[in-house]
Amino acid sequence: MTSDTDGKPPRTFTDPDTLRALAHPLRLRLLETLAEHGPATATELAERVGESPSNCSWHLRQLGKHGFVASGTPSGRGRQRPWRLVPRRIQLDEVTDFELARATDAANDALLNRHLAARADWQARRRLEPEHWRDLGFTSQSIFWLTADEAAALKRDLEELVERYFKLTVDRYDNPEARPEGSRPVRFVAWSAPGPEPTASRTDTQEGGDA
Repeated sequence: MTSDTDGKPPRTFTDPDTLRALAHPLRLRLLETLAEHGPATATELAERVGESPSNCSWHLRQLGKHGFVASGTPSGRGRQRPWRLVPRRIQLDEVTDFELARATDAANDALLNRHLAARADWQARRRLEPEHWRDLGFTSQSIFWLTADEAAALKRDLEELVERYFKLTVDRYDNPEARPEGSRPVRFVAWSAPGPEPTASRTDTQEGGDA
């Protein structure tokens, strides 16, 4: 298991309610908007996501209750204190507890739906992008024959790669001024899905049958 920028491991979950707080389309949009634009008030976020300030404020409080965002910076004006993302990688492990497993699946589905929507958006506009960005969106699809140990090594390699780039960019979430000129948010999604246990190989002909 890899660690994040403050020495803590990626955040895992033991409380179904925390995962349920994450598995909500508007809350995911709010988190992504904070990651893209930096700290913002509920009113500013409402304008960006097309919702009412009161609705955004309620959902932000739920996200704050479970540690996904934090409220207030010294530059906050009166009661309009900005919300900021708490940049911490999350890890949705397989679990045996039934309620936690259901909440994990729901969170995974909600996140995956956001990622697939973003990929479809990229596919629709990629040919209109400057050439130096156009070829940087990619899809890599492979099927490997691996042992459990080899699959575990692949997982570790990807986690180390993701951690390296997370450490490189973590201060850019809250501080747009730290973002290099010309940089963009780049979404990276990877998963592995082991296939079923292979059956014993069989010949194309049955004993005593025709060739």
